[in-house]
Amino acid sequence: MVSGSVCALLAGSLGAAASLSAKLSLGADYLRDMCEAGLSGGTRTRGVASACDWLHIPLRLLCAGLLFACNAVMWTFFSKALRHCSSSARATVTTAASNFISSAVLGRLMFGESHVALWWAGLFLTLCGLLLLHGAVQTASPEGQKDK
Repeated sequence: MVSGSVCALLAGSLGAAASLSAKLSLGADYLRDMCEAGLSGGTRTRGVASACDWLHIPLRLLCAGLLFACNAVMWTFFSKALRHCSSSARATVTTAASNFISSAVLGRLMFGESHVALWWAGLFLTLCGLLLLHGAVQTASPEGQKDK
């Protein structure tokens, strides 16, 4: 059985993958540029450019399909995380932290993006809050026990 925290981590990663798919399918000419770089090996030739002029359309449609698939599976894992975690806050913050980290990694790998120090400070504070949530001990009294 998969724990709630693992489901929340997967949900965040799938949310980042869905965002990447949306950026590739609806964004500028990322797919065309990647196609040309992949087929030509870095040199720009006319035959490769004309092939990528039509090939980027099915690739965009594929990314659009991945967007919907990743979102559907992400919501499934997030629902499981809500069911298995001790609190909805734990599931939500874990998913958000996983999404931020995954988005940063995917943005760096795919687009060469870098983030400013304020972004990393916000992520650090989110992770500190996450550690507090996961480290907190449940102090609720069992049902049926009367206070004296």
